[in-house]
Amino acid sequence: MAKELDLERSPNPIDRHVGLRIRLRRKELGVSQEKLADQIGLTFQQVQKYERAANRVSASKLYEMARALNTSISYFYEGLGDPGASDGAAVAPTVHEFLLTPEGMELATVFPRVRRGRVRRRILDLVRAMAEEDEEDAES
Repeated sequence: MAKELDLERSPNPIDRHVGLRIRLRRKELGVSQEKLADQIGLTFQQVQKYERAANRVSASKLYEMARALNTSISYFYEGLGDPGASDGAAVAPTVHEFLLTPEGMELATVFPRVRRGRVRRRILDLVRAMAEEDEEDAES
């Protein structure tokens, strides 16, 4: 029963995706949570809750955010896939969790600036090796 309650309280994967897309667009434009909140008539805490999917974004607020962040409403749903498809509509939760951390966000912002493919592959190899080592340590 406790697990059922936890599932009911955990954010919907689509709400998490929309929140992440809000954060990505805001960061891409260099807009603070405070500035976005001012533009759409909210507190920065409310923007934080939307980005973490602690609260759902209403259709009217999503429209205002799209306008404030100079994008389309569909931007917030990109990457979800077709809701009618049987292969699932949401991005893996671990990716969202990673991108919601300061380190994940910074890595996602900085990594594309590494232009040389060979260097990017070496960075990826390093991260894989470190992850494997952590998994081995956890199993011990």
